Amino acid sequence: MKIIAIIPARYASTRFPGKPLAMLSGKPVIQHVYEKVSQIILDAFVATDDERIYQAVEAFGGKAVMTRSDHKSGTDRIEEAATKIGTDADVVVNIQGDEPFIAPAQIKTVCHLFEDPDTQIATMGNRFADMDAVMNPNSPKIVTDLRGFALYFSRSVIPFVRGKETQDWLEYYPYLKHLGIYAYRRDVLRAITQLPQSPLEKAESLEQLRWLENGYKIKVGLTDIETIGIDTPEDLQKAEDFLRLSNNL
Repeated sequence: MKIIAIIPARYASTRFPGKPLAMLSGKPVIQHVYEKVSQIILDAFVATDDERIYQAVEAFGGKAVMTRSDHKSGTDRIEEAATKIGTDADVVVNIQGDEPFIAPAQIKTVCHLFEDPDTQIATMGNRFADMDAVMNPNSPKIVTDLRGFALYFSRSVIPFVRGKETQDWLEYYPYLKHLGIYAYRRDVLRAITQLPQSPLEKAESLEQLRWLENGYKIKVGLTDIETIGIDTPEDLQKAEDFLRLSNNL
């Protein structure tokens, strides 16, 4: 099975403009992500709409492809990049450009999910540590079937545990947090980017619900590794502190 990785990276960001080029431990954030990904998937590209990011990737020896600036989602950017690259890969892995702590084991896991022929799209989840985190609407929850395929994603707390105090729900159900890594069979990626927005997607503002509503099967891999995404300058400082602490251990 041939696998390619594409890392979408935009310069424009409401909360943190230019974050792919923000310096973290002496290197741009996007370089940290690229180096982690290319440890596992040699054929890796950064997909960007900004010449500054493109040049930065080329400068550290990475591969980049320019894409349009008007994409409504990262998935659309991935499809344009895959088309421009002209890849003959069977599977395309999408790792966000603001995840410098993505673990090689997580990338391996999402790739291995395609050993199941029923897997059309793959993603990852990990157990929530406490109910306060479960209650956060910015952390989408996943409910899966017994084979590990997604039944639903929601910003709400699902499922509801009847007859138990809310603070005790984690004792009765393993709530799963959705992590923002995806992979798609090449033909499926092409098809899902042609779909119109769906009612559930509009309601929850979760793109993956469009795919479920149209009948696509999403396999969910499990990880016990918590990643640290960078959405704000404060997150960058936390990441810097984390690296400094890790290096001192």
